Amino acid sequence: MIKRLRSITSSKGPAALAIVLLLAVWQLVSASGLVPGYMLPSPVQVVRAFVGEFGLLCENAVITLEEAFLGLALGVAIGFAFAVLMDAFSWLYRAFYPLLVISQTIPTVAIAPLLVLWFGYEMTPKIILIVIATFFPVTVGLLDGFRSIDPDSINLLRSMGAGKWQIFRYIKCPSALPQFFSGLRIASAYAIVGAVISEWLGGFGGLGVYMTRVKKAFAFDKMFAVIFLISAISLILMALVNLLQKKCMPYSNMDGDD
Repeated sequence: MIKRLRSITSSKGPAALAIVLLLAVWQLVSASGLVPGYMLPSPVQVVRAFVGEFGLLCENAVITLEEAFLGLALGVAIGFAFAVLMDAFSWLYRAFYPLLVISQTIPTVAIAPLLVLWFGYEMTPKIILIVIATFFPVTVGLLDGFRSIDPDSINLLRSMGAGKWQIFRYIKCPSALPQFFSGLRIASAYAIVGAVISEWLGGFGGLGVYMTRVKKAFAFDKMFAVIFLISAISLILMALVNLLQKKCMPYSNMDGDD
């Protein structure tokens, strides 16, 4: 227990100290008047805005999370299917992998208006945008995992009469789990960002719509409050992925403990 506490303190302590120093400098700059308060509200003002708007923020966060979870679930399913198919058929890999890379060079803010034009202002274009943003890291992570497997392990199972499904189940899938969860952590953060970006360009609710409204009202303390909420939600989702990884891979040493 003491060893684990020391490990947490040594790994999290510098980051916590850096955050405290950043907030202190921010508060000092805001209080000294170096930057006008309407342009850079102090951390105290941001906390007050967060507390005052907490109910409305939670109401909009529910909408954003619903979009993010649906898009993430579809993105993971599509990414998993793409990775398995491209690993099984080399011609699919050669044909579609360059297209996957090209799809990620197109800015999401350029795609979002087209999706809104084609599918309207409901949830459908938002989910499509989140799928586009999330399936790629899952696909690439799984492909890297599949291709990093020792060929001798596969040859051993083949010599024992194992088929493709048994090789996938007992060798490829377990070996690719670390890369899968790495991609899933990235995708979970992309899901929230993608949902907010899609809401900027049209919608009836969500944190992106809320940000657009407070920006037009020049309420920058509320803008910072929703930014911090988005960051907190992304960190929580990544922590949940870490927890899921520990449940699925209890044998892994994620924390670096002996």
